[in-house]
Amino acid sequence: MAYVLFSAGSALFCAFLLLVASPPTSHSDVRNDMEKLDALGRTIQEARLSDPELEGSLKCSLCEMGMEVVQGLFIQNKSQDEIATVVTKLCILFHVEDKTVCTYIVQLFKHEILTVIDKLALSPKEACGLIVHDCGSPYDPTSFWNITLPNTPKPPVTPPKPPKPGAPVSRVLFLSDVHVDLLYKPGANVDCGEPLCCRANSPAGKGGPKPAGKWGDYRYCDTPLWTMENLLQHLAQKQSQFDYAIWAGDIPAHDVWNQSRTDQLHVLNTVSDMMLKYLKIPIYPALGNHESSPVDSFPPPFITGKDSISWLYDALAETWTHWTPVSTKRNIERGAFYSILIRPGLRLISINTNYCNTNNWWLLLNTTDPAGQLQWLTQQLQQAEDKGEKVHIIGHIPPGTNCLKAWSWNYYRIIDRYESTVAAQFFGHTHRDHFELFYDMKNRTRPTNIAYIGPSVTTYQYLNPGYKVYEIDGNYTGSSMLVVNQQTYIMNLTEANLTDKPNWQLEYDTKEAYNMSSMTPADWDKFVQRLEKDDKLFQTFYRYYYKSYPAEACDQKCRTALICDLKTARSDDPSMCTLTPEVTWRDLQNYRTANRLC
Repeated sequence: MAYVLFSAGSALFCAFLLLVASPPTSHSDVRNDMEKLDALGRTIQEARLSDPELEGSLKCSLCEMGMEVVQGLFIQNKSQDEIATVVTKLCILFHVEDKTVCTYIVQLFKHEILTVIDKLALSPKEACGLIVHDCGSPYDPTSFWNITLPNTPKPPVTPPKPPKPGAPVSRVLFLSDVHVDLLYKPGANVDCGEPLCCRANSPAGKGGPKPAGKWGDYRYCDTPLWTMENLLQHLAQKQSQFDYAIWAGDIPAHDVWNQSRTDQLHVLNTVSDMMLKYLKIPIYPALGNHESSPVDSFPPPFITGKDSISWLYDALAETWTHWTPVSTKRNIERGAFYSILIRPGLRLISINTNYCNTNNWWLLLNTTDPAGQLQWLTQQLQQAEDKGEKVHIIGHIPPGTNCLKAWSWNYYRIIDRYESTVAAQFFGHTHRDHFELFYDMKNRTRPTNIAYIGPSVTTYQYLNPGYKVYEIDGNYTGSSMLVVNQQTYIMNLTEANLTDKPNWQLEYDTKEAYNMSSMTPADWDKFVQRLEKDDKLFQTFYRYYYKSYPAEACDQKCRTALICDLKTARSDDPSMCTLTPEVTWRDLQNYRTANRLC
């Protein structure tokens, strides 16, 4: 169940990187080279069917030849439009997407990417290494840097204990990855050959028409607006049970090749107004990677003028301050992050993980702590520690997933230093239902923290719509503020489309389903150890990971990769993985690439 459009923006950036290699010493015959590219592209298609390893080596050749073509265009002082025409051809040859999507998305990205590469220089090996896996020596945008931690010594760690029976509990609603499609049309084709279907203008695709259901579809489709409204109507009836809600980002649909700033602001306002209409509880948002246009495009504050992200952050500041104090507005406008005291003793910090996003090509200009966010986070945590507050951190992209290595490893250091202050972390982005464990920095054996990763509202792809309810150790003196239990609710999409009666129902209660008496980091570490040995338990977890959609069988590489991810909250870190000659780190990386969502 690979996510076909793993990131159109990132993939097209790879194509545009062909532009920045060192110029050749002589003019290339562009027409002849394009004919060669055509022939090589056909050879790659044939190799894909017969020999995947050969396909990889041929892609290296395609990359190198493509660089020669585009370099020739630069030498001839061709315009952006002329260069974009060639990049569109490369997009099609690389099978990034079909002809229509390639054409539109190159036009969408060309100005921003050419602006970046005007200030960036890569060698041919670096460019091809970034474009094609195992081809050349890739540019490393993760050159390591370290934030400064306070000189204040880390307090002695007292292992958290489960609350006493009958202790107060707070209930927190978690919504993420709603991906509302305002153009969804029941009966439209669901498998149209484009990254997003189920629209009136969706192509016919292959294999005949496959009509979309009224309430959504498992295939290449996002959330109809009326399905989102039905969910909020359902939640409104039980909102008295919730103390507050976390809204972890990704509001727009996956039509990333055909979006504008106006489109993104329209869907932001539409869904936000609907949230305000139905939910009368505090809502604490975090920013997703799909809120910008182009997707994944989040320039740091040093990018000003027409390329600035202020058009989005200013809108977020207006919207988010429906629920957050006016004092948060300055940081939201600057970097889309904020800190708020929810109640005495409990602080919530919302971070902007687009500043770690591997697909945010603006970071190639300077990856060092964009917007000073991690240094700010450290200061917030130190102040919380000084005041005896516990902290919950919310964000969109989990720190061990799709995060630049230096950012991810620095974040890990911060959590290690403030493990007694950070009581819980909540993220979305993957569309799945799982978690990432943190371990001590000394020997990586003692579990210190956990990042909960909640499910998506969208069905994209092959998932039932879902949401989460976290039970938190409640508001009383001495509360740990830890998550003490969690429930996942889903709508069985098949039944909803058959009966025209959507029903949001409990999928599972964590402590009951996994036979856990408590949910401290140590308990989750023991749970992962059980997953490694108990196949029945693993299959149960795997089913809930996909929100009860009948997922494909999980082979050994799949199982190793998934368990590895549960133990790894640091990107590009194989140290917690069980590797064998049969299952290598490269195998796990390839598996993740083929199955990731964003």
